[in-house]
Amino acid sequence: MEDNSGRLCVKVLDPWQDACFCKPCRNQMFKALLLEKDEAGFRAGLTAIDPSRLPDADVLVQPAYSTLNFKDGLALTNRSPVVRSWPMVPGIDGSGVVLESSHPAWKPGDRFVHNGWGVGETHWGCLAERARLKGDWLVPLPAAFTPRQAMAIGTAGYTAMLCVMALERHGLQPGGGEVLVTGATGGVGSVAIALLARLGHKVVAASGKTAQADYLTRLGAGSVIDRAELGAPGKPLQKERWAAVVDAVGSHTLVNALAQTRYGGVVAACGLAQGLDLPGTVMPFILRGITLAGIDSVMAPRALREAAWARLARDLDPALLETMIEEVPLQGAVEAAQRLMAGQVRGRIVVRI
Repeated sequence: MEDNSGRLCVKVLDPWQDACFCKPCRNQMFKALLLEKDEAGFRAGLTAIDPSRLPDADVLVQPAYSTLNFKDGLALTNRSPVVRSWPMVPGIDGSGVVLESSHPAWKPGDRFVHNGWGVGETHWGCLAERARLKGDWLVPLPAAFTPRQAMAIGTAGYTAMLCVMALERHGLQPGGGEVLVTGATGGVGSVAIALLARLGHKVVAASGKTAQADYLTRLGAGSVIDRAELGAPGKPLQKERWAAVVDAVGSHTLVNALAQTRYGGVVAACGLAQGLDLPGTVMPFILRGITLAGIDSVMAPRALREAAWARLARDLDPALLETMIEEVPLQGAVEAAQRLMAGQVRGRIVVRI
């Protein structure tokens, strides 16, 4: 196939991506998951979209893979008011190739990773064969990863890396004591365990899925505890155990983790799987000098994102990613999201676009 100038399409030249940059191909209808909500109710399904409907942004991309995070699950199942503009194409994560760009940092053929920035909430996202995104939102795909591997990491793994970096900024070093990871079989927890173990830390995984103990051990957990030990109301101060904590659960789990953290320790909080409340006291902070480090992955500045992806390329074993992955096609994303919200998913769901 030729473009308007007679040059061969890149589809012929770049079978890795099966991407074509010619104008006729860019202007073709494409498939996307579309969420709609009106008087007839909520609907989620695969739809043919005209490119003219894409939102304004300075980079047109072709996602090769996306993924399902907790927020995507909420959107696809209409469980929470995550979506704030209708209709919406969900998918807060994407990795693939740039097709067209008016942004100075990006050109056709560049490979990218996208995480967050309100995409899938207020701006159409990456569970689609095309997306228009802002160039300032994109990060170059590290050479260490394929697009599939990047989406096996996704926002969950990138958030886990932000948590580890926060623990390190507050003084955590290998050999400093046990590091607790809650929500261990989830995306954040799985990657956090793999990262911390490879960096030399003694990791304790908290999970309600006792049948997944072998999986957590393979990722690098030294031991596994039942999440029930942390999930109920507890004393404001408890026996000191953890040098640091990565918490993706919130509520009583986070409060108990704080109450069990050793003097001067640090807790990185990044999730609310149990709840968004914090039913605790100030005692761990004023009597033990505990630091509670909040982790935001959605609006994190570009420099921090690039640092996190560089660390992932250095510190995460790509072979371990395969043990975390369940791959589904785009048309299977809704059913997979239902299983995710029902707690029936281990690790990461990668969506093949």
